[in-house]
Amino acid sequence: MTPRRRAGAKPRALLLTPGAGADATHHTLVAVEQAVAPLPAARIDFPYRRAGKKAPDRAPKAVACIREEASALCDRIDAPPESLVLGGRSYGGRMCSLAVTEGLPAAGLVLLSYPLHPPGKPEKFRTEHFGDLSVPCLFVSGDRDPFGSPDEFAAAVKLIKGPVAQVWVTGGHDPRNQDAAVATAVKDWIGSL
Repeated sequence: MTPRRRAGAKPRALLLTPGAGADATHHTLVAVEQAVAPLPAARIDFPYRRAGKKAPDRAPKAVACIREEASALCDRIDAPPESLVLGGRSYGGRMCSLAVTEGLPAAGLVLLSYPLHPPGKPEKFRTEHFGDLSVPCLFVSGDRDPFGSPDEFAAAVKLIKGPVAQVWVTGGHDPRNQDAAVATAVKDWIGSL
């Protein structure tokens, strides 16, 4: 059973994870962190990045990392786990969504440039766990992202049981000059929870 957000619980912090080809200093993550201030935010790296490797961790190792970092953030700000918003870009956001479906409590998910499928392989959807998501979800993507088109997302998000918000910005998988729009979308959405 997927944990639900406690009724009336307001988000107390944001945990942000990078895409497979980036680290915690990715410009979009930095912009989001700055936009949501004074809400505490933590940008983290996955174990493979910390070890200087290029190939991303498999899901079990990435999910374990998210669990550890979420727990550490909760301890640091003295907040319950269900008050955290989890998310990130691409691979990082996907790993956060998997963590939630595996039982990690969350106030919501921020999924930036979610990799709905590999580029050029729309038959390989990465949505098998969407039916187990019942927390509020925000998807922010480029309208020309090869990892998922607006039409593909419109169909895929119907699988999610929780409330879904979508914001489209101009661009591809790493939309150029859209950090302010992405960050504002995240700030406004978190403020609405």
